[in-house]
Amino acid sequence: MHMKTDKNKKTTLLVMAAGLGSRFGGLKQLALLGPRKKTLLHYSIHDAARAGFDKIVFIIRDSFAREFRDAVGKEAEEKAETRYCFQDMNRLPGGLPPVEREKPWGTAHAIWSAREEIDGPFIAINADDFYGQEAFVKLHEFLSANDDERLFGLAGYRLASTLSENGSVARGVCSVDDDHFLRRVIETPRIARDGDEIRDLASGIALDPDTPVSMNFWGFTPLLFDEIERQFADFYRERRLDPKAEMYIPGVVDKMLGRGEVRVKVLDIAARWFGVTYKEDTGLVNDALEAFERQGLYTDL
Repeated sequence: MHMKTDKNKKTTLLVMAAGLGSRFGGLKQLALLGPRKKTLLHYSIHDAARAGFDKIVFIIRDSFAREFRDAVGKEAEEKAETRYCFQDMNRLPGGLPPVEREKPWGTAHAIWSAREEIDGPFIAINADDFYGQEAFVKLHEFLSANDDERLFGLAGYRLASTLSENGSVARGVCSVDDDHFLRRVIETPRIARDGDEIRDLASGIALDPDTPVSMNFWGFTPLLFDEIERQFADFYRERRLDPKAEMYIPGVVDKMLGRGEVRVKVLDIAARWFGVTYKEDTGLVNDALEAFERQGLYTDL
C-alpha cells in the first residue's frame, strides 16, 4: 500500500563531521571549493533545507568546534534548527570504560553520539561528500512517508559514478533484491579502476560498474541508537585494544539485516557523487562546481 507523504513530520539531517581527514591532510570538512568558495557541506545543507529537512545536527570534535561553527554552522543556523554534538572518545555506549587511543571509534559511535538530539526520522551523511539534490529529495520523501520504525532507507549510487582518479576508495557494496530491498552491504576498503575494469584490490575481483554502493547516505529511525549500543558491547570486547579498529554503520545495518530485524529500501540515485578523498581530487571537484555555476545551479548559496 502506498503511504502518503506527511509534510508535517519532523525530519533531521545528521552530519558526521568528526573525522580527522588524515588522507586529505587536514580538516577537509572546511576546505573552500568552487567559484563560491564554499565547503561541500554548504552544498549539502542547501540541498537538505530545500528538500524539507527541519533540523540539522552536526557531530564534531570539541577541538575544532569554534572553527567549524564559524565556517559552516552559522549558515546552517539561518536555514534550520541547528544542534552540535561531540564525538567524545571517552563517552562510550553502555558506559564502557574509555581506552587510550587517537583514532575515533567510527561512524556507528559518531551517530550514537547524537542520540539525545534526535527523536524522529533522520538521514546520516558524511560532511566531506557531494551527494546532489536528488538524494536529499528522495530520502526526505521516503522518511516522511515511512511509518515503520523497522524500515530504513539508503541512497544507492552507481559504483562507476563514485570513484576517485587519484587512488582507491572504500565503498559499501550493496546486494539488492528485485524489489530494491538491501540483502547485504559489504564494506570494501580498496576499490579502484584497473584499465577498463573496476576491481576490489584486496581480492582482485572485478566489479560491475552499475553495482549500487553506499556512500554513507542513510535514512534511519531512532530504533538504530539502541542497536548500536548493543553491538558496540561485542565490538568493544573483541577489538578495544586495536588502535585502528572502527565500528562502521554499514556493519551495524548488515547484522540487523542478517537477523531479519529491519528492511532497507535502496533508492536509486542517478547523480554523480564526488568528494575530496585525496588532495589531488580538489581540482576535479572545483571543475564540477564550476559546471554547476554555468548551469545556473546553487546561485543562492
